[in-house]
Amino acid sequence: MTPILHEYAPSGNCYKIRLAAALTGTAIERRSYDIIAGRRGRRRSSPTSTPMGIPVLQLGERFLPESNAATFYLADGTALVPSDPFDRADMLRWMFWEQYNHEPNIATVRFWMGWVGEGNLDDLQRALLPGKRAAGVAALKLMDEHLASRAWFVGDAPSVADICLYAYTHVAEEGGFVLEPFPAVRAWIARVEGLKGYIPITA
Repeated sequence: MTPILHEYAPSGNCYKIRLAAALTGTAIERRSYDIIAGRRGRRRSSPTSTPMGIPVLQLGERFLPESNAATFYLADGTALVPSDPFDRADMLRWMFWEQYNHEPNIATVRFWMGWVGEGNLDDLQRALLPGKRAAGVAALKLMDEHLASRAWFVGDAPSVADICLYAYTHVAEEGGFVLEPFPAVRAWIARVEGLKGYIPITA
């Protein structure tokens, strides 16, 4: 059974799943959808039976939404999931942090700047933008401090945490964030891109 990824390719959340598949040598079928249908900046419903949007990883008759869950599913049982219980829990900690502190700020600002356009933001988005920019910079600073003394987020090898955090970090400048002040993050990005099987977000 070949997993089917329902996706919008430029999305970092969709890219996480493709990258996990590439790094683990897992074949997937891709089905693309335009989530920017109708009014610019609005998401369309998922093409599947779930109301949770895309990406969705389809496994036969079952559907797995949420990008980090689908990424974990593809990586489970490989070297990308630590065998040590503490490291595995620490990996999950960073994955949760990515969805709560990182993605809502860096990914959202990237989407607003690149897809909606700053001139098209509504009043609420304009009010939220400075706070999201500040929170995104704070997330990058925390990542840089963590990576200053280590190569990977968890243990001594790449894990699903690195995949999930890499997806939106490496395109953060598309949202106006500047990576130059974060040398440890930039070095880590280069390490991820040097992994065997790596594919870019444009692939």
